[in-house]
Amino acid sequence: MRRLILQMQTSLDGYVSTGPDDDQSWVTWDIESLKPFVFELFDSVDTILIGRKLAIDYIPYWQDTFTKPDDAMHEFAVRIVGAKKIVFTKTLEKSVWDNTELAKGELREEVMMLKEQNGKDIVVYGGSSFVAALVKERLIDEFQFYINPVVLGKGVSIFGSLEERQKLILKKHVAFQSGIVMLTYGTVNK
Repeated sequence: MRRLILQMQTSLDGYVSTGPDDDQSWVTWDIESLKPFVFELFDSVDTILIGRKLAIDYIPYWQDTFTKPDDAMHEFAVRIVGAKKIVFTKTLEKSVWDNTELAKGELREEVMMLKEQNGKDIVVYGGSSFVAALVKERLIDEFQFYINPVVLGKGVSIFGSLEERQKLILKKHVAFQSGIVMLTYGTVNK
């Protein structure tokens, strides 16, 4: 069975965004240091899950960056544009993006169908409310957090709707010069 992996930037106090527009201006972008780890994940997945709110800006950004070979994010764009993307939505009627499908059914059923298909693992990038719903349903098999050296004091947590404790096991940790720490956790007792 394919695994669902979350890769997400967080603050030291566990917030993934701030404000009503999911502001992430506090995120430290240490592109060169993080690239090998992000690419390692890209090599192990062939599908990206995204919530509708994020998809509206996320997919066009990467499609535009794909057309700019001199952009520092171009290598990331090549991988994201090339991957199959599935947007979870209740409101969109059809996909307007290349290599993108819509998932309109019940969250658990849609994700379980994807996990049972042949292929590489699946990665989810967000947004925060979509990821929170996946966490609540215990659909994420691995968490890859890039902990930023900042304390926000308030914001959006993806764990706010979790109804009971979820035990995790540390699989990997890496500290970067920028102050970011990557923590990878697997789930147990699913």
